[in-house]
Amino acid sequence: MLEATPLGDGWILRHETAALPAVVPGCVHTDLLAAGVIPDPFLGRNETEVAWVGRRDWTYERDLRAAADGAEQTDLVFEGLDTVAEVLLDGRLLGRVRNMHRSHRFDVTGLSGRLSVRFVSAYAEAEAVRGKLGERPAAYAEPFPYIRKMACSFGWDWGPTLVTAGIWRPVRLEHWSTARIARVRPLVTVEPGLGRLELVVDIERTRVEAPLTVEATVGGVRARASVDGTEGVVRLDVPSPRLWWPRGYGEQALYDVELTLLHGDEPLDVWRRRIGFRSVELDRSPDAHGTGFTVVVNGERLFARGVNWIPDDVFPSRVTRARYRARLGQAADAGVDLVRVWGGGIYESEDFYDACDELGLLVWQDFPFACAAYPEEQPLRGEVEAEARENVVRLMPHPSLVLWNGNNENLWGFRDWDWEPRLAGESWGEGYYLGVMPRVVAELDPTRPYTAGSPWSGSWDRHPNDPAHGTHHSWEVWNRDDYTRYRDEVPRFMAEFGWQAPPAHATLRRALPDEVLAPDSPGMLHHQKAEDGNGKLRRGLERHFAFPEGDFDRWHYLTQVNQARAVAAGIEHWRSHWPVCAGTVLWQLNDCWPVTSWAAIDGDGREKPLYHELRRLYADRLLTLQVREQELVLAAVNQGAGAWEAAVRLRRMSVEGDVLGEVSVPMAAERRAVGLVGVPEELAPVGPKEFLVADVGELRALYFPAPDREIPYPRPEFEVDLVPGGVRVTALTLVRDLLLQADRLAPGARADRGLVTLLPGEQVTIGVRGWETPVLETAHSALYCVEPSR
Repeated sequence: MLEATPLGDGWILRHETAALPAVVPGCVHTDLLAAGVIPDPFLGRNETEVAWVGRRDWTYERDLRAAADGAEQTDLVFEGLDTVAEVLLDGRLLGRVRNMHRSHRFDVTGLSGRLSVRFVSAYAEAEAVRGKLGERPAAYAEPFPYIRKMACSFGWDWGPTLVTAGIWRPVRLEHWSTARIARVRPLVTVEPGLGRLELVVDIERTRVEAPLTVEATVGGVRARASVDGTEGVVRLDVPSPRLWWPRGYGEQALYDVELTLLHGDEPLDVWRRRIGFRSVELDRSPDAHGTGFTVVVNGERLFARGVNWIPDDVFPSRVTRARYRARLGQAADAGVDLVRVWGGGIYESEDFYDACDELGLLVWQDFPFACAAYPEEQPLRGEVEAEARENVVRLMPHPSLVLWNGNNENLWGFRDWDWEPRLAGESWGEGYYLGVMPRVVAELDPTRPYTAGSPWSGSWDRHPNDPAHGTHHSWEVWNRDDYTRYRDEVPRFMAEFGWQAPPAHATLRRALPDEVLAPDSPGMLHHQKAEDGNGKLRRGLERHFAFPEGDFDRWHYLTQVNQARAVAAGIEHWRSHWPVCAGTVLWQLNDCWPVTSWAAIDGDGREKPLYHELRRLYADRLLTLQVREQELVLAAVNQGAGAWEAAVRLRRMSVEGDVLGEVSVPMAAERRAVGLVGVPEELAPVGPKEFLVADVGELRALYFPAPDREIPYPRPEFEVDLVPGGVRVTALTLVRDLLLQADRLAPGARADRGLVTLLPGEQVTIGVRGWETPVLETAHSALYCVEPSR
C-alpha cells in the first residue's frame, strides 16, 4: 500500500554563510521575518527595505533518507516550488523546475543524503527569458509575463512588490510497489432521476505484467473495472441523488468517493475525494440584446452575485484552511454566490475549493494570465500546458467549480492598449486562450464550460469588451467618470467594476503606527498603489461632497461612503435589468495586505461599509428606485424561490422631514424575476430639497435627485444610548448614511451593519461584538454621518 511521509520538518534556509530555521510550507520572506532579519514589509514603507530579497538566490536544505522496507519505488513529491530551482541530493541533480503552479515528482528509490533545493531569483529567470524571447507589452514594468509564477508577487495596483521564493506547498516521500494512482478524472453528469460518475484512472507501474483492477464506491453504489495498461475506467450510477446547489437555491449535497487500486485482493493505493451531482451550462445564445452570458445550474438560470478573489496574502503559504473558511464565510454572509479566482494569482489550495463546496459558492477559475502579452515559445509553452493539465484534473472533483476562463484582460489589451503594433507579429498568448486551454478543458473536463477570457465578446468580429456580448469590464467609470455613469449601459455580464476606499481606521493605525494620518502622508501614499489613486478618489468625492480639507477622519468616512454608493449605483441598476444582465462580479472581495483599494474586506480582515452594503445589494430581495426613459420606477428584484407580492409605501419628503405626498401601491415580482412599479408623477421629488422613500416591510429604497453637495441638509441631530450588545441611535432629524466605525471602539470590535439612513423619529440598534468595556462617549466619537456642505 502506498505510504506517504511528510517532510515539513528539519529544513534550514541558507544564503551565503547564514543558516536559518525554515518552515515548510513557507517562503524566504516569512523565514527571514521569523528570524528577525527583515522588518514586517506590511508596516510603514518597509516594503522597499526588503526589495533585495527577491533579487537573491536561496537554498533550502535538510537530511533525507528515502529507503523504505519492502517498497519498490520511492518518490520525492513537491506540491509546489516557487519558482525556479535545482533539486539535488548529495550534489546529484534530481531535476530542474520553473513553474510555481504545478507539482514535481522525483525518483529517489534507495537514495539518502543531503537534500538541497537551490532557488534562483525569479527576477533573474524572468529577465533571462525576456532577453531570449523579446519584450512584450504589459500593464506594469515588472517582468511577470516571462515566468510561471503568481503575477501579483511583482506588485499590482493594490499589492506590494514582494517577489517570493520557497517551498510554498507541502513536500513528502511516497513509498509504493507494483503500481500507484497517478491521477483520477471524475466526470459527473446528471440525468432525470440519475447521477452518473465516471472515474478515469491513470496508473503508473513498476511491473508491467501485473493484472490490476480499480474499485470505487459512491452513495452506496460500488463498481469495479480492470486496468488496461495504464488506464482504468469505473462507471457508477446513483439513483435519485441529492443535487448540489449554489447557496440560496438548495442544499450543498456532497458525496464521498473512494477508489482503490488493487493487485488481486491486495490494495495498492487509494484516492478519496468529495463530489457533488449537479449540471452546469453557460448560455451564450444570441438574442435581441446581443449575446448572453448566463450561468445555468441544474436547469436554473442564475443572476450571479459575484466577487473577484485575489490571493488573501502576498505570502500564500500563510493562508490556512481556517482563514479560507473565514474569508469565504464572509462572502457567503454578504449574499455572494460566485467567486472569481482572478488570473494574476494562483490556482488556490484544496482548502479554498472545499470551503466553496460546503458554502455553496460557485467558482469561476481563471487560468493564471493577467494584463500582459505572454510569449508562447519555449520554455513557457510546455510549462503552460503541463500546469493546465494538472490543475484541471486536480480541481475537477469540486462541484463548486463551474467555469474555466482563459485569462484576465489580455484579449482586450491586444485590441485596445496599443499592443498589436508593438508586438509586430510576435506571440502574445492568443494561442493559449483560443488553442491550448480550450483543448485541454475539452479533453480532460468536458462537463464544464470554458470561455477564452474576461472580458470577451466571443468573437474577434466584435470588440472584446463590447457590453452587448459576453463579459464586460467597466473601468472608465472609476478612472474618468462619475459613478452615476454605471447606469448608462446594461452589459450582458459585468465581470469587473469597482471603486476605491481606504481600509478601516484600526488597520491603518496598525500599518502606519507612527504616522500622522493624512490622505497624502508618506505611508498613506505608499499604501496606495493605483496610478493617481488619490486623485481619482478626490475627483470622485468632489462630484458629490465638499472635499474635507485637513480633516482626515472626515475624508476617511466620506471615501468609504462614496465606495458603497458607487457599487450600489451599479449593482442596483444591473440587477434591475435581469435577465438581460445576468451577473455582477465586484472588484474585489479581499486584500493581500493593508492598502487603499477596491476591496470590501481590508487586508486585516475588517469589513468596510461596502461589505455591509453588499449584504443589501446581494440579498434575494432588493428594492431600488431607477430612472427609466426619464420616468421614475420602483424595481422589485426577486431572486427568491417564491413570488413576491406586497404593498409599497411611497413617500415624497423634504430634507427637513416633512411628508409632501404619500401613497400605497401594489407590487409583484415572480420568482427569479424583476417587477416594475411606476412612481406616480406627483410623488417624484423636485429639486435638491426633496427625496423619495419606498418601503416594503424591512426593505427600503431611497432616491435623491441631487448630489449631496447641493442638498441643504439640516445639521444632523440624534441621541445615542448603550444597550446590551450594541448601540442604539434615535434620529431627531434626517440622518443620512450613519456609520458606526466599530474598530474605533476597540481594534477587535465588529459592527453588524454599515451605512443606514434614518428619517426623523426612526431608531436603529447597531450590534457590536468585541467591545469589552462600552463607554457612551466613545460610541459618540465613533459615529459618523453626512453633514451639510460647508
